[in-house]
Amino acid sequence: MSDQQHTCACHEPHVHGYNADSKNKAKYLARLKRIEGQTRGIHRMIEEDKYCIDIITQISAVTSALENASLALLEDHIEHCVAGAAAEDGELAKEKLEEAMTAIRKLVKN
Repeated sequence: MSDQQHTCACHEPHVHGYNADSKNKAKYLARLKRIEGQTRGIHRMIEEDKYCIDIITQISAVTSALENASLALLEDHIEHCVAGAAAEDGELAKEKLEEAMTAIRKLVKN
């Protein structure tokens, strides 16, 4: 996809729902840093020969955290990018809705 297809009509280039304000972006970065720490912890658990079920529990927690981050990003996308496109242009709105549906299908598939 070209960069134009990844830009909303309602924002400047490279501005998206999640980074429309610095506080929101900081929250995502903090969330991802926690997930990264959890993932390193799983790596350490395996190195230290921890119990299988404890490792699986931690993997489940990381999976859930990633799913929640994805849902929050999707919500931001719909609130900012899809809603903005709908206010601007019917064809662009249709494209952004299909883009959101594709993302939802990916989330549900996993």
